[in-house]
Amino acid sequence: MTRSTRLLLALSLVSLAGCSSAMTVGGMTPATQSPSSVQLHDAMRKLWSDHVVWTRLYIIAAAANDASASTAAARLMRNQEDVGNAIVPYYGAAAGAKLTDLLKQHISIAVDLVAAAKAGDNAKVADADRRWHANANDLATFLSGANPNWPKATVLAMLNQHLALTTQEATARLQSRWADDASAFDSIFNQILGMADALSDGIVKQFPARFTT
Repeated sequence: MTRSTRLLLALSLVSLAGCSSAMTVGGMTPATQSPSSVQLHDAMRKLWSDHVVWTRLYIIAAAANDASASTAAARLMRNQEDVGNAIVPYYGAAAGAKLTDLLKQHISIAVDLVAAAKAGDNAKVADADRRWHANANDLATFLSGANPNWPKATVLAMLNQHLALTTQEATARLQSRWADDASAFDSIFNQILGMADALSDGIVKQFPARFTT
C-alpha cells in the first residue's frame, strides 16, 4: 500500500467517524428518534449554543473595554427570552416567563461578576459568585419542579459546572492566558450541548405523544 493510499484511507476513516458522531443526538440515533424529537434537540442546542457564544463575546468585549459589550449583553438577554419561549408549548406562558426571568438574573449577575473581577474588587466578586450560585439553585428548583425527568441534583450539578467553566473562561481572558481561554471555551461549548440534550430528552420523555412523528 502506497503512502498516498494509506493517507486516503486514514482520511476516510476519520470522515466516517465524524459522520457517526454527528448522527448521534442525546444518546440516540435518528433510527430511534422521530423527526419532531430531532427538531427539538436541534432547536435546544441552537439556543444554548447562542447562550455560551454571546456570553463569550460579551466577556471578550468587556475585558477589552470595547463599546460592543453593551450590544453583546443586549443580544444575550434576548437569548434568555428565546429559551423561555421555547418551553411555553410544554409548560405554559407563566413558566416561560419565570424561566426567562431566572435566566436574565443569571446574565445580570455574570455581568456584575466580570466587572468586579476586572476592577479587582474581591468582595464584590465573592458577592456576585454567591448570588450566581443561589440563582443556579433557583433554576434547578424550577426546572425539576416542571419535569420529573430533570432531578434537581442533576440539573444543579450541570448548572454549577457551567458557572465554574464560565468563571475559568472569564478569568483566563482577563489575565491574558489565551491558551487557557480557548481551552475553557471548548469545554463550555461541549458541556452546554450535553445540558441542552438532557433538557430535550426530558421533554420528549415527559410528553411522548407529542413526538411520535
